[in-house]
Amino acid sequence: MFRGTYTALVTPFQNDEFDYEAFARLIEAQIAAGITGIVPVGTTGESPTLSHGERRQVIELAVQAARKRCQIIAGTGSNSTRDAIAHTKEAEEIGVDGALLVAPYYNKPSQEGLFRHFAAIAESTSLKLVLYNIPGRCGVDIAADTVVRLAESCPNIVAIKEASGSVDRVSELVGRLPDGFTVLSGDDSLTLPFLAVGAAGVVSVASNLFPAEVSQLVRLFLEGRADEARRLHRKFFALFKDIFIEPNPVPAKTILAWRGMMSAECRLPLVGMTEANAARLRKTLDALENAG
Repeated sequence: MFRGTYTALVTPFQNDEFDYEAFARLIEAQIAAGITGIVPVGTTGESPTLSHGERRQVIELAVQAARKRCQIIAGTGSNSTRDAIAHTKEAEEIGVDGALLVAPYYNKPSQEGLFRHFAAIAESTSLKLVLYNIPGRCGVDIAADTVVRLAESCPNIVAIKEASGSVDRVSELVGRLPDGFTVLSGDDSLTLPFLAVGAAGVVSVASNLFPAEVSQLVRLFLEGRADEARRLHRKFFALFKDIFIEPNPVPAKTILAWRGMMSAECRLPLVGMTEANAARLRKTLDALENAG
């Protein structure tokens, strides 16, 4: 079961090359902070700009650095079913615990096409699979009926990362999905509202920066300490919003660079932050850190 806090890891670059050492340091910091799991090669990891060889390198290093101290869910989705199957089988061979499968983007399949896409991937692997619904990026929504159909038809599809921004959607899914199937928030600012209606955790961008605190927010709520979780949510809410004032993961990498953990470098078509937005982000970060 996937339940808790999973960090959608950034992929560090230095002079346009994958920075192994910075990535290993980031993973070590995540594990030291008590993260449930890590998600390499997702959107936050700039997966569209990674070559096939780099995707494999990132996943291999994640497995090697984690040394089974946390769960690893590799991003293996694609808008090509054949490629998604190949990526997922490769990740399974490397030794991950699960795979995150984004909805096919750009080609905008029907709901029947979505069902067959995910079912074909599920049939090709014994990995536990997490659907990823993010219609704002993909241009297609995995309908609740399709999620339920997949959950009932494919035993190894066990969770969904929900980034539709809809509490109603999470309420419907939780009410209709089989016991043991978990919903994970795909938006940091909505983690608490989603938990309140039955989600079981988050795939977080903010936990690249504050892994202990994001983990604590989720853990407190799941332990029934909702008031304490709400206080953490209020404390971090401005940051949860401002790490998306420019395309993800640009703001998160900017903060990590300010801390000396890696370069802020992203690959085109992503570019560095504007001075105005960087100043706003710095102000939000300073206010948060000064709040204690």
